[in-house]
Amino acid sequence: MAETDPKSVQDLTGVVQTLLQQMQDKFQTMSDQIIGRNILFTRIDDLEKNIADLMTQAGVEEVEGENKPKEGEAS
Repeated sequence: MAETDPKSVQDLTGVVQTLLQQMQDKFQTMSDQIIGRNILFTRIDDLEKNIADLMTQAGVEEVEGENKPKEGEAS
């Protein structure tokens, strides 16, 4: 049985190393996705701010939500 123990330990070590590498890969992928989303949301926020600034400069009132007609206007 002493001869099979080192092989079993080596097999177990290999399995554990493989699992740890897979976990690291998944963690890295998730981390990259989170960072990518944060960058995307930052860009969207910047774009919305720029549009709002342009609308203000053009004298257009910003309407919350969808494009709703002002009071007294036909829809």
